[in-house]
Amino acid sequence: MAIALDHFIVSAKDQRASAKLLGEILGVPWSETGVGPFSPVYLNDGLTLDFIDDAGELPIEHFCFRVSDAEFDAILARLKEKGIAYRSSVRGPQDMQVGELGGGRLVYWNVPDGHQWEMLTVSYARRP
Repeated sequence: MAIALDHFIVSAKDQRASAKLLGEILGVPWSETGVGPFSPVYLNDGLTLDFIDDAGELPIEHFCFRVSDAEFDAILARLKEKGIAYRSSVRGPQDMQVGELGGGRLVYWNVPDGHQWEMLTVSYARRP
């Protein structure tokens, strides 16, 4: 059996609001409650982000989603519709631009909860 990531716990100041926002941005299902104390965002048939309330200082995590060109356009439109600032580089200014790398497009944003979210159309993590 191949190893597959099944779920990841994401700390949040308000797990339900954070799960709802990310689910809406990505256009995927989410739920206020799930198994245990979580508010899940169902990314695909095999991966769930389980948001959990955390009263402490949140660690900033980085999450990258590889999407099709059509999904990229739809997610970018939802970012714009919600007035969420985004940028073209990992640590750059909120330039509201789409970056290009390896023949694909990418953007970064930091809501909800300051986490760093990225979407791209061509992975640069695994080069042939």
